[in-house]
Amino acid sequence: MAFQQGLSGLNSASKNLDVIGHNIANGNTVGMKSSRAEFAEVYASSVNAAGGVNMGIGVSVAAVTQSFTQGNITITGNDLDVAINGAGFFELTMPNGSTAYSRAGMFKLNDQGEIVNHQGAQLMGYPTDPQGNRLSFDTQPLTLPTSAPIPAQRTSNVTAEFNLDARAPVWNTVTPPTPLSTYGTSFVAFDDQGLEIPVSMAFRKVGNNTWEVYTGVNGADPALSTPFTLTFNNDGSLDPASVIPPLTLASPNDPALTFPATLDFVNVTQTGTAFGVTELDPDGYRPGQFLGLKISENGIITGQYSNGETRAAGQIALVNFRNAQGLQPTGGGNWTATYSSGEPLRGEPGTGNFGALRAGATEDSNVDITAELVNMMTAQRAYQANAQTIKTQDQVLSTLLNMR
Repeated sequence: MAFQQGLSGLNSASKNLDVIGHNIANGNTVGMKSSRAEFAEVYASSVNAAGGVNMGIGVSVAAVTQSFTQGNITITGNDLDVAINGAGFFELTMPNGSTAYSRAGMFKLNDQGEIVNHQGAQLMGYPTDPQGNRLSFDTQPLTLPTSAPIPAQRTSNVTAEFNLDARAPVWNTVTPPTPLSTYGTSFVAFDDQGLEIPVSMAFRKVGNNTWEVYTGVNGADPALSTPFTLTFNNDGSLDPASVIPPLTLASPNDPALTFPATLDFVNVTQTGTAFGVTELDPDGYRPGQFLGLKISENGIITGQYSNGETRAAGQIALVNFRNAQGLQPTGGGNWTATYSSGEPLRGEPGTGNFGALRAGATEDSNVDITAELVNMMTAQRAYQANAQTIKTQDQVLSTLLNMR
């Protein structure tokens, strides 16, 4: 009997050393989770065991479980490195179409602009509009427009915020009259092809709390335009009754090709301080090439373009499970769902029980090398002890066989 007990102990200790060796070997593997061997004693089944002594027949490896504790976060500076600080897994679509889950957030862009890992698996996420608002709860591969520039957008609205000096005299009550160029500003609008349309604006005080606005497009003299009037209340705010007509813009390539742009003057004021423009923001832009990206804590991926624009390209989705211990490791830092793990639960990073994302960083392995080395020495001693039981049993049998 002792031979069987010792042999089972040797097998179990050997498997334990295998698990410990695997942990130590992956001490520097990003997103790796350590494992441990769990043992169970083995007894022979006997109908008479209840009334007598039931000797154990050894040990078996009941399970090899993984510890999903948080690993340390290491800053890498790579924009596409992402660490999960808390619970959750990245959802990946493997090259063969299957779904896998990972904590290894080392990603890159392929030639199609898709965000992939070193195995070519696509990172999954939620589609968003350019402002980052989620459009759907269904995940899809995250893609950035790297192969072609984003198209131009013509200017349709101009948001302005400035202050007109209430201390200024009416322009024609002083000698010499106040020049039209005394108070003015300019900005650049864009047509459908992204061509620049220079626009200048001049302001003239024509009465108490009343100003005229002159505009010039594509180098035209503002003085030649038909002005519109701004009227202010006694507290310096713009009178809502002021009629602000759309600005007519013309393409530099074809002056006959005109289109309107709304002027948003809601935040224009007249107070007793110097004239100053605090915001002048036309919404159009020229075409832009992709330059880089940033990933926020809530997983929003924002692309940066050569025209100065930024736009959201999607949101990284996280997945969690009721029983993460039930996940099946498949290698490469990936797991697959099983019946024991339950169905995946998707959500946004930083909400509910899902961890926040840290861009430009990776999660280290949670292996404690010092503890594993101690475990390895303990497992080695267990192996030696079981070998000794076999050796002792052999000596007992040898003594019996040599009796005369």
